Amino acid sequence: MNIRRVRFDHPDAVKLNDEVQAEYHLRYGDGGDATALDAADFDPPRGVYLIAYDEYDRPVATGGWRSQDRNEEGNEDGDAEVKRMFVIEEMRGRGLARRILAALEEDARMAGRVRMVLETGTKQPEAIALYTSNGYEPCTKFGYYRHHEESLCYAKRL
Repeated sequence: MNIRRVRFDHPDAVKLNDEVQAEYHLRYGDGGDATALDAADFDPPRGVYLIAYDEYDRPVATGGWRSQDRNEEGNEDGDAEVKRMFVIEEMRGRGLARRILAALEEDARMAGRVRMVLETGTKQPEAIALYTSNGYEPCTKFGYYRHHEESLCYAKRL
């Protein structure tokens, strides 16, 4: 597996983002994640966006983090927010999400961020299992969906 840094507006990132949005729509019936994201959110040193490619150079997994500091949506100073963690269906169960998550955590730590945070939902048990098995604990809700019942937020000290 080859993990590369790309911009969030890279064609492969756009393709996989469309796939994850379709999956969110299937699970929640709401058209996908409405959180505002900009490609520049993931530009180093205030973030990074990663894509894992298989042996055929096919994009199969993504994930990114963006800097957040204390704001009206509930973030704290030094937060690194995980966004768009996704593995295509036929590649799931191979540890790709764990590898991407570890790379994101290391990158955020090196950028001086002190806490990794993420928002997921009740209809994503695989994501919940991934994060809790990697040391993430429930935290105060933050972000666009902080008032939604199905929203779950997790954090991990870096």
